Amino acid sequence: MAHPTRSGNVAIAHAGHPARRRRLGFTFIELMVVLTIIVVLVTMAIPIYQKSILRAKESVLKNNLFTMRTVIDNYTYDKQKAPQSLRDLVSEGYLRDVPMDPMTGSNQTWKTIMEDSSQSVNQSEPGIFDIRSGSDKIGLDGTPYSDW
Repeated sequence: MAHPTRSGNVAIAHAGHPARRRRLGFTFIELMVVLTIIVVLVTMAIPIYQKSILRAKESVLKNNLFTMRTVIDNYTYDKQKAPQSLRDLVSEGYLRDVPMDPMTGSNQTWKTIMEDSSQSVNQSEPGIFDIRSGSDKIGLDGTPYSDW
């Protein structure tokens, strides 16, 4: 049954009007386009996010290495001998605790480099000269973390 409208056009009854039903929601194609755009944006964002996390871990590693090397030097200067272990730095109050290696997730994996006994301050007890990360991974700059 047709009813006149304000503009004078004749409209079809609501129950049988297919165009009215299509306007109530989104089509499958519209939803797929939106989902495709979202997936493309997420796939671009994930690697950027992962790289920023890696940059933050590298920054923490550099800071921890700098701090521990400074503390080792201070201990060696103060005690006139190098520390025998990283625990010596904690027990003597130079560190609160051995910092965590962010690349391995542990504070037990640090690689300590012992000084040569002929070049050590106290030649009878050579101690820790340097420290490196225990990770076997390679950094964003292309060098292994164990060489930092």
